[in-house]
Amino acid sequence: MIKNQVNDAALVSAYIQGDDQAFETLVKRSKSKVYTTLYLIVKDRYIAEDLLQETYIKAIDVLKSGRYNEEGKFLPWVVRIAHNLAIDYFRRDKRYPTIVLEDGSKVFNSFEFAEDSAEEIQLKEDQIVNIRELIKKLPDEQREVLVMRHYEELSFQEIAAQTQVSINTALGRMRYALINLRKMLEKQENAYDAKLYPK
Repeated sequence: MIKNQVNDAALVSAYIQGDDQAFETLVKRSKSKVYTTLYLIVKDRYIAEDLLQETYIKAIDVLKSGRYNEEGKFLPWVVRIAHNLAIDYFRRDKRYPTIVLEDGSKVFNSFEFAEDSAEEIQLKEDQIVNIRELIKKLPDEQREVLVMRHYEELSFQEIAAQTQVSINTALGRMRYALINLRKMLEKQENAYDAKLYPK
């Protein structure tokens, strides 16, 4: 693993000094992981391919501008760029994947609007907006783990490696993120209970 990091660091240096072939090698090494990351988030092959191109364009910009400072860890860095671009895509497109709470219940599903009334469609759209706002209110560390787990579908081992914490810390952050999300949802449900959740 250290050998790969050294090699990546050497390739990055070579590219910054004008060796375009070095960047092609970096792309070959990382492309599969970056594409998989994007595809798992956006769940669309064509969008994932577009974002893949965008990821490497952004990486080139950072490398050429001299702002790269990742100590040879090129793969996690480029995956993080891809992850951020995919999240931006969701913000633009207002689509979010299912988030499963600690008790196994789902925050919201992939909605099938076809057979719903206009009122039901509006309620579901409002719910998506609410969830998005609630996720934004989570502490940064909790939000980061939740997004990596549910958007990127990373294992807790991968999350721990990327965020440079122990697996137990990553698990703890996820647990608190879900607890906090549940509390915020319950507050909202209580506010609407009389009208939307008749006994």
